[in-house]
Amino acid sequence: MRQGMTKKTAPLDAADRNAMPDREFAFPRLRKEPLNDAKHVRNAIARFDQVKDATDDERDEAFRRIQRAAREFGVDMTEKSWHELGKPAK
Repeated sequence: MRQGMTKKTAPLDAADRNAMPDREFAFPRLRKEPLNDAKHVRNAIARFDQVKDATDDERDEAFRRIQRAAREFGVDMTEKSWHELGKPAK
């Protein structure tokens, strides 16, 4: 398991979320879509196209982060590109 990652499955409250390092988010600059457990990884996949103000480069990196977290937490992921997750929100 990556350093700083937890197996905690309880909902994140504001204090927990604020204490998380940027690297634990799919979109670190925006601090969107935490990847701290399987439930949040599945949420990041489902909500990927709802993240606003992310560049295509950030989406590429976020997709790679989600893929790594999915493998780490045993989440099945069949998508090979973030383009398969829906049209990004503007």
